[in-house]
Amino acid sequence: MARQSVDADCEKMHNLLDNKNIDLDNCRKLIKSYIDLHLYSAALFWADKVVSLSNEDPKDICTLAHCMYLMKQYHRAAHLIRNRGLEKTDVMCHYLTVRSLLEAKEYNEALQVIKESEVCTNITQSGFGDRADILEDAPKNVHSSILYVKGRIYEALDNRAVATDCYKQALHCDVYSYQAFEALVQNQMLSAAEEKELLESLPFAEQCTEAEAELLRLLYESKLKKYQEPNTKQPLATCSVMGVLVTDRLLGNLDMEVTEAERLYYNCDYHKCFSLTERILKKDPYHNSCLPVHIACLVELKKTNALFYLAHKLVDLYPDMALAWFAVGCYYYSLGKSDPARRYLAKATALDRLFGPAWLAYGHSFAVENEHDQAMAAYFKASQLMKGCHLPLLYIGLECGLTNNLKLADKFFQQAQGIAPNDPFVIHEMGVISFYNLDYKTAERQFKEAMKRIQGGLKDVILPSKWEALLNNLGHTCRKMKKYGEALEYHQQALMLNPLNASTYSAVGFIHALMGNAQEAVDAFHRALGLRRDDTFTTTMLTYVMEQLIEESPPYPGAPVDIPKYEYPATEHQETDNAEPLENANNVAGSGSQDIDKLRVNLFSGWGEDSSKTEDTSDKVERNPRDVVVNYSTDISSEVEMLDSSTAHIE
Repeated sequence: MARQSVDADCEKMHNLLDNKNIDLDNCRKLIKSYIDLHLYSAALFWADKVVSLSNEDPKDICTLAHCMYLMKQYHRAAHLIRNRGLEKTDVMCHYLTVRSLLEAKEYNEALQVIKESEVCTNITQSGFGDRADILEDAPKNVHSSILYVKGRIYEALDNRAVATDCYKQALHCDVYSYQAFEALVQNQMLSAAEEKELLESLPFAEQCTEAEAELLRLLYESKLKKYQEPNTKQPLATCSVMGVLVTDRLLGNLDMEVTEAERLYYNCDYHKCFSLTERILKKDPYHNSCLPVHIACLVELKKTNALFYLAHKLVDLYPDMALAWFAVGCYYYSLGKSDPARRYLAKATALDRLFGPAWLAYGHSFAVENEHDQAMAAYFKASQLMKGCHLPLLYIGLECGLTNNLKLADKFFQQAQGIAPNDPFVIHEMGVISFYNLDYKTAERQFKEAMKRIQGGLKDVILPSKWEALLNNLGHTCRKMKKYGEALEYHQQALMLNPLNASTYSAVGFIHALMGNAQEAVDAFHRALGLRRDDTFTTTMLTYVMEQLIEESPPYPGAPVDIPKYEYPATEHQETDNAEPLENANNVAGSGSQDIDKLRVNLFSGWGEDSSKTEDTSDKVERNPRDVVVNYSTDISSEVEMLDSSTAHIE
């Protein structure tokens, strides 16, 4: 009995102690629940207390630093870990320290922490160190995240080559690390060929199942560059989820629809692209991947009102986002106001200096005002930030061509073609350079190659209106090669895309003039002048063709080829005899009447001479019948009328 009473007393004592003992695991669960509820201040409060209660357990210190990171207290989080040296012994503390220093923009300190860890790792692997390698037993996703942060640091330090290698290592370490893949693709670090090579080199088979590998390949391929071959359709996946194909399941996915919108945009089908992006933004009004494509479509379609509304809404909601100010700059650019456009685009590049579309639009704002040097400076900056994108090099070549530096333009076009060999825009510009170099056969071949790329190997494809210049250039090239019928056909196709282009009508008229079709040439030149009245070339050609038409064509149908000479009537002497009694009757009026008669004779004789001078030299013998039929009436009012009509004729 005594033994039982002692055991009961001990049990009561333990229960009393348990009730008085604080369970730190419950506190840790409480902190995690507050973090999940985004109540970071409450999580920080309890994490600080748990660190003290657990006698500074490394895991609790890491949790406290994580709460500080979530509260954007980056310097404080890094100092908490580095003050205890945990960044050298604990892999999560190491990652959190580097990440905090990156967000605090302390890039050199973050790089120093990484290098110290790498030095220790190398020493340990060589067998000279006694400290364990913190990355040896780290999970793959943690190791991949550290490599990703390292790439971010090098990219912030403008060492983009090393940053690219870090992103590739992170992706090889963990094929599911989308952020590393996005950094490579979104920031244009790789060309189209390098992107495909990277995708083929990823160890899908080692890290995931066959179905997951197929799904990953499908999703990653949808993010690759699309201007290379805009007509290429997305491949179909054979893997399924619950008996339904993955491609069917992903039909309504917004990211996949944005991929299709990008493909339509690069194929210059702006109306379809706009309708698709509008449908996406109705489901998700602030989709970050869709907004740049939607803004570009608004600029191409000149929908300034919709662009104005969207830009102001984005600025009100996201004033610290580069995309919002990019939309404002695009609005002013579409209005033709380059100064405010440059101001807002510069603000966008200041917020995110890796935002490539803002740099390109910044260069366009100079290019539309023919400020070629400043435009090229902006494009050069874009080319430094977008190593894998050919568009900056293409625009630099265009500016060089506008300054008549054809050799330099050709070099930049060749560089652009090296990055995107199948882009029809690059092939078209190469054809323009060949045309200016008088190599018409090469120009025709390159223009037709660009046409083939646009049509995707199909015939009778309706081309977008963007390619009107390509059709006109093909027409000019065929005209130079004296293929007049083919040239007319290309210009007619260009008129179907844009029926209000005066230059196309001028080109059609010029070809008709070369073919000897004077009437068709006159009609085409008249249409061109109706659209652009101050065109010097069209005016000169119209004058030339009109003169040729006058010489060749009869004045009316059935007119004789040789115009008969005029025979003067034999009544001149009778009119003179009748004038003598008139002079005798007017002698009573005195010398004033004689002066009038002299004036009349001199005037009509001079009028006949002037009118004969205006005739052609071969027809000097002919005279106007009105010069001969003279009214010698005695009425002074009739004489005044005749003088007025003669004066009008002389003028």
